[in-house]
Amino acid sequence: MIYIDSNIFIYAALNLEDLGDRARALLRDVQEGKQRAASSALTFDEIVWAVRKYRSFEDSVAAGEVFLNMPNLKIVEVSGDILAMALELMRRYRLDPRDSIHAASAISKKTKVILSSDEHFDRVKEIRRKGL
Repeated sequence: MIYIDSNIFIYAALNLEDLGDRARALLRDVQEGKQRAASSALTFDEIVWAVRKYRSFEDSVAAGEVFLNMPNLKIVEVSGDILAMALELMRRYRLDPRDSIHAASAISKKTKVILSSDEHFDRVKEIRRKGL
């Protein structure tokens, strides 16, 4: 199983940095069951916010629905345990809060790979970052 950071979903939705096609292909593999994947409930907020910023309110709601209804995507709840782990990761690796929540979510699901363009995850020894 891989963990998908929010920036992959945002690339797919907004076609940013010419990575949109690759992001959509990966998400299609998840939808078709070719790839097992997880992402945090926090990702919902990040997708909806980014789409609303660059597109419209209606587009942001539609993007949120696509995320919530994506077949074969495990959404990790942001529980107190996840936040406690995130705080420890913040201390250990000097991560920002959102990155630490994503890292804790990935680790909690025993994923070894986080798919992200965010190089901050390279500091986290428990997971390996892979770009698109």
